[in-house]
Amino acid sequence: MKILLATLAIAALCAAASAQEYPAKPVRIVVPYAAGGNADILGRTLAQKLGDALKQSFVVENRGGANGGIGTDLVAKSAPDGYTLLVTASGPIVVNPTLYAKVPYDPVKDFAPVSQCAVYQYVLVTLATSPYQSIADLVAAARAKPGAISYGSTGVGGGNHLAGELFALATGTQLTHVPYKGSAPALADLLGGQLSFMFDTVITSVPQIQAGKLRAFAVSSPKRASSLPEVPTLQEAGIKGFDISQWQGLLAPTGTPKAIVDRLNAETVRAMHAADVRERIAVQGGNDIVTGTPEEFAALIRSDLKAYAKLIADARIPAQ
Repeated sequence: MKILLATLAIAALCAAASAQEYPAKPVRIVVPYAAGGNADILGRTLAQKLGDALKQSFVVENRGGANGGIGTDLVAKSAPDGYTLLVTASGPIVVNPTLYAKVPYDPVKDFAPVSQCAVYQYVLVTLATSPYQSIADLVAAARAKPGAISYGSTGVGGGNHLAGELFALATGTQLTHVPYKGSAPALADLLGGQLSFMFDTVITSVPQIQAGKLRAFAVSSPKRASSLPEVPTLQEAGIKGFDISQWQGLLAPTGTPKAIVDRLNAETVRAMHAADVRERIAVQGGNDIVTGTPEEFAALIRSDLKAYAKLIADARIPAQ
């Protein structure tokens, strides 16, 4: 027993020393999407801040594909030493495992959550010249002609697709989902009159709303968007319990020493609340800064996995 206790004590001292020395070489941050997107902006912003704080290079590597699954799997199978990290939106972690028949990683067992970083919601918009003056008008039209009302998304399983499915369930309507390869072509078709409505990200809709091209009805989360304070939530608009928002966060491979995870958490939380990061991510990017402990982030992931599994089952979305 004494030998065991001594061994554990030495191991703990080694881990603490390792965390003090960390990082001793450049750190790779994998973003499982193409460059220029929401998660990529966060990843590059965080990389710069962590590099400045920890006096080492943090380099972003974009590994897109499979709805974020390729880059996510790469990190899941990387050495748990703190030198390969994942900055991602919630899809690959809490949607893919319930939407796809099989994914090559386990969202709970293969990752050590470091910190949630931000939350972004969607806004329900129609063309400004559409005949729908309110959510009630849209719902009435959908009930009058089941399947005639169409909405666009960034693809099957995307947050705006799932928001549309939840809207259909909550209102007892039958809607037609039209998937696109990204937000831009879907928004272009909405502006062109080919779609009835869309749950679009706030950041991409705000310019069109301000220009008078889109009409905003409500946002998808329980809290109003800071960049659209005059637009109510869907709950405020009378659709009880409606809540679809996406988080962004930092994760490491499971087995990463706790001391390193805790240090990364402390520096990430500090970075996310810096004035220049808030300006870029919240004011310009339309996201809300939300941080917490690794344990709180892990609990959010487990909760979201259950919620999305229920939504996908209730909406009868077939396995992809």
